[in-house]
Amino acid sequence: MMEMKLSSKKKLRNILFISFVIIIGLIIRIGCIQFLQGEELASMAYQQQTLDRKINPKRGVIYDTTGKNILAVSSTVETVSINPGNIAKEDKEKVAKVLSDIFELDYDKTLKKVTKRSSIETIAKKVDKEKTDRLRVWMEQNNITTGINIDEDTKRYYPYSTVASQIIGFCGSDNQGLDGIEAKYDAELKGTQGSIKRHTDAKGGEIGDEGENYISAIDGNDLVLTIDLSVQSIVEKYLQEACIDNKCTDGGNVIVMNPQNGDILAMATYPSYDLNNPYEAYTEELKGIWETMRTI
Repeated sequence: MMEMKLSSKKKLRNILFISFVIIIGLIIRIGCIQFLQGEELASMAYQQQTLDRKINPKRGVIYDTTGKNILAVSSTVETVSINPGNIAKEDKEKVAKVLSDIFELDYDKTLKKVTKRSSIETIAKKVDKEKTDRLRVWMEQNNITTGINIDEDTKRYYPYSTVASQIIGFCGSDNQGLDGIEAKYDAELKGTQGSIKRHTDAKGGEIGDEGENYISAIDGNDLVLTIDLSVQSIVEKYLQEACIDNKCTDGGNVIVMNPQNGDILAMATYPSYDLNNPYEAYTEELKGIWETMRTI
C-alpha cells in the first residue's frame, strides 16, 4: 500500500515537473517572438494582410515652343490584376479561361496565378478599354464581384510618330523615361504614384471598419521645348532627301538655332525611328537582318 502511494506521488511529481518545463519553454518562446522577432513578424503580417494596388499618374505633356503642338502625351488605358484569395475555388478555372481568352495569355500560366496563395497578381498591363469592358460584362453576367481588379493606367503616345524622335526619346512599360527628353526630365514628367490599400484576413475579408484607403496619384509636370514643330518637320524632310540622294549611308544631322536668343528650333537626325514602336527596325537594312539579331 505504501509503495503504491510513493509510486503515485512520484508520477505526480514527474507530471508537475514536465508541465513546469513546458510552461517555462512556452514563456521563453513567447518572449522571443515578442521581443526578438516582434518587429519582423509585424511587418510580415502587414504585408500579408494589406492589398496594395498602385495607381500610375499621367506623365506630363511635352509641347513644342508654341505650347499648342503636343509631341508626347499619356493616353488612358487600364491594368487588370487579381486577388486569388477572393476568387471562389469553383470559379478559378473559368476566371483563368476568360482572362487568357480576352487578353491572349497562356491558360496554364494564368491558372497558376489564379490559384496562387498570394495577395495580388498582375494579369495584363496597359490594355485598351475595349478589352476590359468585355471583362466587365463577363463579370456581371457571372455574378463575380470580388477578386478581379480593373484600374486606370496610362500609356505614352507620340502623335507625330517619328518627328523629333532622337530628341524626345521614349518610355518603358513602367512609364519611366528611357531616352532623350523623356529620360533627362523623367523626375519632372513622371509624377507621383497613388495607391488603393485594403486590410484583409486570410480569406480576403476586410479587417476592421477602415475599408479601402484611396491615395490619389499626382500627375507629372508639363514641359515646353524650344523646338518648333513646323521647322523640325521641314528640316527632317530635306535632311532625309539629301541623305538618300547623296547616298549618305551613315545618315546626317542638322541643327537650326535662333541667332537672337540661342534657342534650338530644330535638331534633326537621319535615320529617325517610330517613338510608338521604338524596338522595331527603323531602316530597310535593319529590317532584312532584324530577326537574326540577338541581344547580348
